[in-house]
Amino acid sequence: MALLLVPGFMADETLWDDMLPALARFGPVVHADLRHDTSVEAMARRVLATAPPSFLLVGFSMGGYVARAIARQAPARVRALVLIATSTRGDTAALQKRKGAIASAAPSIAFSGLSRTAVATSLHPDRRDDDALIERIRAMGTRLGGEVFRRQSMLDRPGDLERSGEIRCPTLVVAAAQDQLRSMEEAREMAAAIPCATLAVIEDTGHMIPIEAPRRLLDVIVSWLAAHTAG
Repeated sequence: MALLLVPGFMADETLWDDMLPALARFGPVVHADLRHDTSVEAMARRVLATAPPSFLLVGFSMGGYVARAIARQAPARVRALVLIATSTRGDTAALQKRKGAIASAAPSIAFSGLSRTAVATSLHPDRRDDDALIERIRAMGTRLGGEVFRRQSMLDRPGDLERSGEIRCPTLVVAAAQDQLRSMEEAREMAAAIPCATLAVIEDTGHMIPIEAPRRLLDVIVSWLAAHTAG
């Protein structure tokens, strides 16, 4: 069995570095490529085109939208689904306004990575002065570059709560108790809408759980995956 990992907005495969040794027990790890497409559904199709015949699926933040699309497009191939710090809600008015500003910006403007302020806001309050952590997150965005930033920033994330019943595989929803980007309410409504989903809450971490609290995230994911892949 393979494990397919789907990163979030302006995150690359290094998002999972602290977790890979423990996750490798479930089989080969495959990283989804979200750099090229302009819709969630297109991202899902690209991932499926090169994915193993069947796999365990883990999606973080924006990657949670893509992971759910993958589960809908190829339900027979997804053995289990883990959704981390994500939502089924569509874009807010504030995000739509931000997209408009990005669309109107000159393409020639140099991209220097996500701002320190933007990254710090996504973290637990106690970690917002952690320079090493902030720079690690910013480095992912810098490696992906300006074209990917523009493409992912303009991505339409339609709400898919009403399609939650189409997900038939065992599902774990993981929320961060101090997430300033995705609320507990969003996590609860997602877990309630997906048939037989389980909700787990990780304390003392902000939105970037795979980097802020990898060990606690592993404690939750590994035991749940082991229980749902036995036999």
